[in-house]
Amino acid sequence: MKAAEKQNKADHARDRQQAMKELTDRLEQGVQDVFQSENFKAYLACMAKFHTYSLNNTILIAMQKSDATLVAGYQTWKKRHGRQVRKGEKGIKILAPAPYKVKLEKDMIDPATGKRVLGPDGQPKKEIVMIDRPAFKIATVFDVSQTEGKALPTFKLSELNGDVQGFQDFFEALKQVSPVPIAMEEITTGAKGYYHLVEKRIAIKDGMSETQTVKTAIHEISHALLHSKEKMEETGVEKDAPTREVEAESVAFCVASHYGIDTSDYSFGYIASWSSGREMEELKKSLETIRSTASELITEIDAHLTDIRKGHADPAGQTA
Repeated sequence: MKAAEKQNKADHARDRQQAMKELTDRLEQGVQDVFQSENFKAYLACMAKFHTYSLNNTILIAMQKSDATLVAGYQTWKKRHGRQVRKGEKGIKILAPAPYKVKLEKDMIDPATGKRVLGPDGQPKKEIVMIDRPAFKIATVFDVSQTEGKALPTFKLSELNGDVQGFQDFFEALKQVSPVPIAMEEITTGAKGYYHLVEKRIAIKDGMSETQTVKTAIHEISHALLHSKEKMEETGVEKDAPTREVEAESVAFCVASHYGIDTSDYSFGYIASWSSGREMEELKKSLETIRSTASELITEIDAHLTDIRKGHADPAGQTA
């Protein structure tokens, strides 16, 4: 290989490393910036739209284009969707998996016995295996609003719009995803609902609006999933009351936002004071807990809603 080619390769590798460092530095700052009250709400709204994305990528998307709704790479838009990225549009930088293979020498294992294979000298025989090393590269994606061309199929969210039938289906789906029973009660303490740690049940105040009933149910389901005594013993983390409320309220906002349920009454003005003085690792763990819990709930609610509505369409359980 010519010296010039070697130098070019070295320069490209150095440029990639520098670009990755700049992006990860921005990501670290982005985590800190998330915990400003309005930023936090915008981040959760972004998470609701990209709930299957990683924590890092939802933060990166929210930082660069908080109003994004559907992202894909340049070629994906062109070849799969028949759409062209408009000239001059600025791409959104995210992290994409880029694993690579390396050779590794290891002891040879007899598959029948599970024991090491010994050579004539009594020493373990060696073999060369290829293993994948995890790594990431920078990828550029564009939001649908930055493209033009062939119309996309309309994906309408299952909005809770006050329709009684819609509310009953949605609330039934929530009951099915809840790890503990949910029941309506007369609550006179001023609380909208509660998760009973000892009796393992959720109570929702009777007589509230459908929207408030659903949002309260999601909040309490989040407590039941994340903050039961057994869960905290399993993880070895005893979360304080403010952290439990931040996580449950954030999950509720994210799930409600995903389904088009009114979230205007949510306020996160306290988030800056809650996050102040906490270690970055602790903050990232809470964000990941919120993201993964919301994503699991959305996926399970969708599945139950599909089954419930299928049952309405075909009450006999028969196919045509």
